Amino acid sequence: MIASAAGAAEPQADTAERPRAREAGVIIGTLPPGPRNAIVDVSGVAVGHATVVEGDAIRTGVTAIVPHPGDLYRERVPAAIVVGNGYGKLLGVTQVEELGELETPILLTGTLGVWRAADALVERQLALPGMEQVRSLNPVVGETNDGFLNDIRARPLRPEHVRRALDTASADNVDEGAIGAGTGTVAFGWKGGIGTSSRRLDPARGGHTVGVLVQSNYGGRLTIDGVALDGVRPDRTSARNAGDAPPATGDGSIMIVVATDAPLDDRLLRRLATRALLGVGRTGSSMSNGSGDYVIAFSTAREVRRTPGSDRHAQQVLANDAMTPLFDAVAEATEEAIVNSLFRAETTSGHRGTVQALPLARVLPLLRRQGAAETIAR
Repeated sequence: MIASAAGAAEPQADTAERPRAREAGVIIGTLPPGPRNAIVDVSGVAVGHATVVEGDAIRTGVTAIVPHPGDLYRERVPAAIVVGNGYGKLLGVTQVEELGELETPILLTGTLGVWRAADALVERQLALPGMEQVRSLNPVVGETNDGFLNDIRARPLRPEHVRRALDTASADNVDEGAIGAGTGTVAFGWKGGIGTSSRRLDPARGGHTVGVLVQSNYGGRLTIDGVALDGVRPDRTSARNAGDAPPATGDGSIMIVVATDAPLDDRLLRRLATRALLGVGRTGSSMSNGSGDYVIAFSTAREVRRTPGSDRHAQQVLANDAMTPLFDAVAEATEEAIVNSLFRAETTSGHRGTVQALPLARVLPLLRRQGAAETIAR
């Protein structure tokens, strides 16, 4: 079964029941978010999802991040990839490392769906008008392992799922939780998923926007806005088979996509991407041996876009001294995106058992007692 952003196969709960962090009174950091508090606050960025739910065992999907609505092959955006711990199967890394640019949308999915997603992305992009003579393309596809809720060995991803995510990508999409590539993910033993957030700098600090989208599927000591939730632990008896339980160790993975409208080249984007990992650490992760922690960062600024075949790329980028506000912004937005992925995800049953949603009725009073959440009148 396929579902796009317009209609998920397992509907998300009403926002009042599973609110975003800010809606629940949890204010991460000090910088203001953009109007939608999402990666799509960066002008031109679009997000689409295809949620794949079939029977009792298939719980996976695809999330697409499109940097701008134009021709991505001929108007390439500068990009950088940073690896925290490299236990993962991210495709397209070496060319981005070498050339410092993206030439396709970014896809996120489950681990064993990476190659099928990449093949479908290449097929779709090559079929676009003007691509008839293209003989090389670098699809960037990230993943996390959704093998507890999803029968990952079945490899159910099909080309139509990828097309659905790309074709429904929208600049208004702020859907989060168990949707798209987050359908089968688990974070800190609770239901993880897709989360997003943004920060907008005031004009005196450049006026730029930084947006983040995450696919959370990792662990550690869950910490929200500085409060360690040691007293709130998931039920370890929800597996179908004895000895099997939702993963609650530090292993797992997180994919982080960072977009900004600040004019940054690939060197500056690498510096920005590195600070996104601070947001991961603030949530209680130490990036364990079995974790795949990846950040893909790109700039949408028109003045830094690149045209293949040009002898020179004349561009003006921010100075090093202007980067610190963006570092603050990306760390905050990453932390909040992760928290949003947990707050918005619903309890999900699948291949090997059930993963509970983070119990907000227990978590929010703890955060309020520690001064990390405000009481919101409803």
